[in-house]
Amino acid sequence: MLVVGVEMSKIEQNREKKRLAILQAAKSIFLSEGYTAASMDNIASQANLTKQTLYRYFPSKVELFQSTLRQIGESYNESYLSYLALSDSREALIEFAKQFMRFHLSPEHIATQRLLIAEASQAPEVVESFMSIGPNDIQNSLRAFFTERLHIEQPESKIELWLGMLLAPRSGALLGLTEFTDTQIEQHAIESTDLLLFGINDEGKL
Repeated sequence: MLVVGVEMSKIEQNREKKRLAILQAAKSIFLSEGYTAASMDNIASQANLTKQTLYRYFPSKVELFQSTLRQIGESYNESYLSYLALSDSREALIEFAKQFMRFHLSPEHIATQRLLIAEASQAPEVVESFMSIGPNDIQNSLRAFFTERLHIEQPESKIELWLGMLLAPRSGALLGLTEFTDTQIEQHAIESTDLLLFGINDEGKL
């Protein structure tokens, strides 16, 4: 039984290795060639797998694209949420904001956004795939944080306004007009968060 267990473990490890190879190849090709032009044949070739093997893991290009988007965001999402556990509420929000901005201004994310904009009219399923992923964990965690730590019963509008402030520099980045340094990201995160907290505190005095 032990031998069988070890063998199964090796099989699972091999499957995961292939899956990650596919996602890495897909990310490279999707972001460089676009969704419409990307070929499942080319993705399989870059992953050093047969096309049949690729389709066993991802039955369609839409599913592969959706999984690629999810993988790009996963590590950042986990980082966002970990900072909300900090005991100092202001520090927790600022550290969350820094990581949130770093992801949304990262070359991978900007390339993904440009891809979605360019492909939206020709391949609406691409945008639908992106929207179906949704940052539900982030929204739910922020809602809980604002309710429990900042004592706001209906925080949705304040969360939306704060995230909007944090995402403001992305418009220039998408057009290739501005490139924020890490120092600028930190400063923007601090100022946006302090403006949010000032508004909340000022509202509480009324």
